[in-house]
Amino acid sequence: MHSTDNLPLGKTSEYVNTYKPSLLCGLLRSDGREHLGISGDNLPFQGVDIWNAYELSWLELTGKPVVAVAEIKVPASSPYMVESKSLKLYLNSFCHTSFENRHDVGETIELDLSVLVRSPVSVRIILPDESLHVFSRTKVPGLCIDALEIETDVYSLNRDLLQIEHMAGHVSEVLHSHLLRSNCPVTSQPDWGTLVVEYQGDKINHQSLLKYIISYRNHDGFHEQCVEQIFMDIKRCCKPEYLSVYARYTRRGGIDINPYRSDSQITANNFSTFRQ
Repeated sequence: MHSTDNLPLGKTSEYVNTYKPSLLCGLLRSDGREHLGISGDNLPFQGVDIWNAYELSWLELTGKPVVAVAEIKVPASSPYMVESKSLKLYLNSFCHTSFENRHDVGETIELDLSVLVRSPVSVRIILPDESLHVFSRTKVPGLCIDALEIETDVYSLNRDLLQIEHMAGHVSEVLHSHLLRSNCPVTSQPDWGTLVVEYQGDKINHQSLLKYIISYRNHDGFHEQCVEQIFMDIKRCCKPEYLSVYARYTRRGGIDINPYRSDSQITANNFSTFRQ
């Protein structure tokens, strides 16, 4: 739909404050999946990209502004994913547009994004007095591996760092790290995130997983592509019976993106980390 050369990312943009759906840009997921050897026709995972847009505002019919947060869920099976700056510009175009109620706002966003990604998108509009019940900060699931003593000088993606402990037997565990950092492939700006890995199978060596996560430090990739790369690398190198990978990225431009990939039916909880 759009090549990276035609994206608003990294360019000076005009901020339109009346509703303009043509601001939205989509990116083919297949462009990031080809090198992984996976196809949208037979994905080895299911999942969702959860977007939280914190700077949404529109006008009531009386002219009084309303502010809200939009929770947007895009299925991982959609042919296209949303380009982040275009979503920011699009949502800003609601600023001086009148709507009868938040239901109409949510339906409008839902329809426009569903057309863009060519799959059903769900949108929930959350008002300020509801936010504490939706975005309460909770402890990140599982064991944090960041305190492990390691030595590394590998800051370019290296899946060969991943190791299993053959003598440890079968385990079921949840691990997380706050040390995920990758770079936007268009602007080279850093993307910071918390990564949660849940799996069953032969025990993954925790130090090796931490080194692998750190190796993304100089890697260029969109949020969704990084999570799918991590999922496929762990699946192929460690061969777990069950695997889910969930990244909670910090926000940029008033939006955070949180991709979740799993080979089971388990759904992702939209919680907030201490940096979100």
